Amino acid sequence: MTKTDEIMHQDLMMKTGMLVEALPFMRRYSGKTILVKFGGHAMGKADYVAAFASDIALLDQVGARPVVVHGGGPQIGAMLDKLKIESNFIDGLRVTDEATISVVEMVLAGGINKALVAAVASAGGRAVGVSGKDGGLITARKLLAKAKKTGSAIHDAVDLGFVGEPSDIDVTVLDALMQHHLIPVVAPVGCGEDGKTYNINADTAAGAIAAALHATRMLMLTDVAGVLDKNGDLIPALTVSEAEALIRDGTVKGGMIPKVETCIDAVRGGAEAAVIMDGRAPHALLVELFTEHGMGTMIKADEELS
Repeated sequence: MTKTDEIMHQDLMMKTGMLVEALPFMRRYSGKTILVKFGGHAMGKADYVAAFASDIALLDQVGARPVVVHGGGPQIGAMLDKLKIESNFIDGLRVTDEATISVVEMVLAGGINKALVAAVASAGGRAVGVSGKDGGLITARKLLAKAKKTGSAIHDAVDLGFVGEPSDIDVTVLDALMQHHLIPVVAPVGCGEDGKTYNINADTAAGAIAAALHATRMLMLTDVAGVLDKNGDLIPALTVSEAEALIRDGTVKGGMIPKVETCIDAVRGGAEAAVIMDGRAPHALLVELFTEHGMGTMIKADEELS
């Protein structure tokens, strides 16, 4: 055997070993709903989007039922700048007036949503783009934020305009798509009982939909490895109670707080488990689902990890 043949043989053996390791996990997730929240800076990079789309297509091809919920904050900001519509923020939250919500819906339910659908199609999957307004998927209510007064500990309620949060989730349209082996790709805008359109945080929308679907996994793809301890090391798994304790003692802080809270709400609402993980890693979804140790931080109900 030549050196080249030996290298090829070793490569084939490694790939075979990976497949053998993955097969039990493929059987585990066959027929199970996997909700994936896709966002962050990875959305703006063609190679990341292509790798993500191929993972989603593969999940469908091995029998899982993937659902994608996507964000698009940077793309919305870029379009508003291009149209010379000023963006106003209160404590980091975008104030969304009538002009802004039109752009938000155009970017989320239009450009981004259809680009992801096309990417999944290029990878061999069959995806359908919907927004939270389709089929009554997301009924929204106005979100009133709390802003802190300068130099004061007092917080006032602030009207952010057409920014909402889910008040009801009806997954009929998602179930119908998945029954026909189609992959739903969801833009996080919803319709209020007043008939108006509301922009909804993508993490919040993903958590609410995962709970309503009783998803086996909600995978929240972010720009960080997961939940870190006080030493900066990754915490592989947490119960809901442990996650809440980390928020109280300040270990979980800043922008990670709402992500962890979303995972907690999803699990309490009916999802089996939620995982916060680095979506920038190559084929992160497959590593998490089809290998023994996975990646990121998994949050499950207290009795599940006890």
